[in-house]
Amino acid sequence: MASGMDEFLVKLLKDMEETSLEQDAEERAKKENEAFANARKEMGNEAFAEGDYGIAVLRYSEGLDRKKDMQVLYTNRAQAYIKLEKYKEAIIDCQSALRCNETCVKAYVHMGKAYLGLKNYGVARRCYQKILEINPKHLKLVNGYLSQVDVNEQKALWEPKAQEPESWKEVLVKERLQVLSKPDQMPAYYAGVIRLFTQVMKDWTDHTIFRTCNGFNVIGDNKIISRCLEAPGKDPLEDNLCIAVVTLWNEVCKGNEENQQALIAQTSLVRCLFNLLSSRVPAISFHCLSLLVHFWMTAKGRLLLIGHVDLPRLLQCLLGLIALSNDQTAIAAGLLYRLTIVEKFKIHLRANFCKTALPSFLVVLKNIKINLSAVLDVIPVMIKLSLDTSIRRQMANSEECWDVCLATMDECLVPSKEVDCRATLAILLGFMANLGLEPSEAIKKRAVEITSRCLVLQSSKNGKILTTSVGFLCRVLKHYPLAVEEAVKRGAVKKLMLLLKAAGPMTSDYAVAALSACTHSSSQAQKEVVMLDKKFSVMMKLLGSENEIAAGNAALCLGDCAAVPGAASSLLKSDVLKVLLKYARGDAKEVALQENAAIALANLCRAEPRFIGPLRELRGMKFLSPA
Repeated sequence: MASGMDEFLVKLLKDMEETSLEQDAEERAKKENEAFANARKEMGNEAFAEGDYGIAVLRYSEGLDRKKDMQVLYTNRAQAYIKLEKYKEAIIDCQSALRCNETCVKAYVHMGKAYLGLKNYGVARRCYQKILEINPKHLKLVNGYLSQVDVNEQKALWEPKAQEPESWKEVLVKERLQVLSKPDQMPAYYAGVIRLFTQVMKDWTDHTIFRTCNGFNVIGDNKIISRCLEAPGKDPLEDNLCIAVVTLWNEVCKGNEENQQALIAQTSLVRCLFNLLSSRVPAISFHCLSLLVHFWMTAKGRLLLIGHVDLPRLLQCLLGLIALSNDQTAIAAGLLYRLTIVEKFKIHLRANFCKTALPSFLVVLKNIKINLSAVLDVIPVMIKLSLDTSIRRQMANSEECWDVCLATMDECLVPSKEVDCRATLAILLGFMANLGLEPSEAIKKRAVEITSRCLVLQSSKNGKILTTSVGFLCRVLKHYPLAVEEAVKRGAVKKLMLLLKAAGPMTSDYAVAALSACTHSSSQAQKEVVMLDKKFSVMMKLLGSENEIAAGNAALCLGDCAAVPGAASSLLKSDVLKVLLKYARGDAKEVALQENAAIALANLCRAEPRFIGPLRELRGMKFLSPA
């Protein structure tokens, strides 16, 4: 009986072991599949960003082969299918995404686009309206998509009419184009004919007839018109002709992707766009800017701009308009900001950014007291561009960029009744902090100057300025020892400790990072922290923070300060060993926190041998790391 029971137990244990092994294998396989699917998603996203939509579909499909319930792979692949005009496949993927998550907004967005591609306007509308049932806050987004449906439906209604046997409208257009083809007429003559054209261009049929009758070619081939477009601003009559032409382009290209493509195909006309955009005649530049906005409002128009226009020159022209500080400033800034979101725009700017684009930005910054609104429009664009590693590195290494930024910062620090620069100072600091991510010789030369300015701002009553200046300071102190020396000399430790006691979470996070940079390379900073933070009450509070980056900096700071005679002894009755050991054992997700905790343990034991016994009891000796 006992033998039978033993066999039973052996079999039970064996079965349990096999089950455990199977579960472990399943868990490992699940994690491997998820990691593989995520990797393929990233590869697909990269291919999509480069316009390789077929490759993107392939990568997303490979991910789905291993993880069939990954919603984002379905919506991403649907988006790639739409680019390839495989609308039915896109709809199937959207349906699969909704089976994974019935409230997936992206699935309804892409499904709406797919039905729009199939010219099923009613179903497309229902897809977009479904988004509001999920989240009414998306009203603006949905209205934009519904407007696109209306435009496409109108286009489908009117385009066939333009293909009918010659209508009276087509006859009229052809007659006027023949008049426009007459060579060597006065500019006023051509301007009058073009204005008549614009007056009759009322709907999609008219716009299509203009294109199919080679209207763009007729204008592009007219030598008098081309000459005026190439050099606006010389003669009022010629300027009126330029205004008439660009007004006509606005009318026939508004929402009409085919006409936009026909205009871009006229390379001589595209070259003129820059002359018109930078014209000193406000009406000309305004209508030209409006034309670019019309392009941006359509999917194909955006691709045409990115693919066929000299982007660095376009950037320079838009910055020139922003600098004028008139009605066109906000429009130009809005268009430029949207361009910076497009990856291909940034790719085009990477080559020689400091020569082709940066000088135009700096010209605007230099005129802050003259043109504050332009500076407020430009800096967000620069921040967006600085998110690109290559462009950020070029700006961070530019001596001129730092000189202008520091001079602008000084202008902001000087009180003025006429101009309030506080908002500018906050976003300028954000931009400079972004550049501080890239260590460079240009920053190194100015590290002391930057540090002194940031410390002045530690007393600012403006929350944004205070937080951003501390964030910028911690990045500078981290990389440049001379900056640490200057900061400690100017009383930075005391200021940072005050912030740790009274400031908000984000400012405190930056402050402890700056403080850890000081204590890591300055014995004077270590002594001041010990003097100001009796028994390390502030550091211990930060050490227990849910923010692991803050906790890691606190551990580093505490470990460095242990070198001060008597400092480690003040922690003997605290639970510092348990907290540090918990992190060192792997409870922390941040590797830096694990490493800093191990270093702090080693430093405490070195400074105060009485920690070794309790650490041994806690079985933590193996986690000691050499400092």
